[in-house]
Amino acid sequence: MALIDSHAHLDFYTEDLEAVLARARAAGVQTILAIGIGHGPETMHQALDIAAQHPNIYASVGIHPEEAHQATPENLSKLATLADSPKCIAIGEIGLDYYHAENHLPPIQQAAFIAQMKIAASARKPILIHCRTSELATPQAKAKFGSADAWEDLLALIAEHWTPHALGGIMHCFSGTPDQAARSIAAGFHLSFAGNLTYPKSTDIREAATQAPANRILVETDAPFLAPIPFRGQQNEPALVAHTAAALATLRGISPEALAALTTQNFHQLFPTTQS
Repeated sequence: MALIDSHAHLDFYTEDLEAVLARARAAGVQTILAIGIGHGPETMHQALDIAAQHPNIYASVGIHPEEAHQATPENLSKLATLADSPKCIAIGEIGLDYYHAENHLPPIQQAAFIAQMKIAASARKPILIHCRTSELATPQAKAKFGSADAWEDLLALIAEHWTPHALGGIMHCFSGTPDQAARSIAAGFHLSFAGNLTYPKSTDIREAATQAPANRILVETDAPFLAPIPFRGQQNEPALVAHTAAALATLRGISPEALAALTTQNFHQLFPTTQS
């Protein structure tokens, strides 16, 4: 059974990356998409550096919405240059985050998002979306962002600046409602499910995962974050994507082997250059 981890921050493993990758291979994880946001634009090349050393690892590049203020002309130029690499198959993770009080206000985040969608369109590469609203945030974040809704803002910007290009993308770590899932799919996106799919309170996520079209689902770890049950609270890693995949298979009433084959096919269809 071969799986693909469609979203992992491999450059966060500074001490034990090779051991992490060995465990992934042993668990049947054949391909990993390494996310190139680094710890800010100055290190967003690190995922590409890792991908260059491993044939079954690909990379993205992007400026995370938490770093939206760093979407300067210089850093956007760097992003565009990195995007030209054959091993760079996507731009991201990019999007909007109204969850943390320290994040910049919507206009700054939205400008960074639009600028990166333009780069992705020019490079003809899909985008990887990060979206967190302030609905469950701290009182400080709610006071700062008020009635602003990251999902509504995100989908409006996508409709204007992205969907017309018909390049698609991934709603990474999908954590929205079934309605937001349906609207994302209508906008041309795949839904990628992470370890939080397995958490007891994730009823909306599980409903969305059950209802999504078979050709639009993926699995990921978001490693080193969001380890699935029974590893919740521990450091996540690509090998554990098998647990999320098994949970998704159960929800959809298919075997883990069928789910692995399906999500692998979906990934290769979205990213044809990864097809061996």
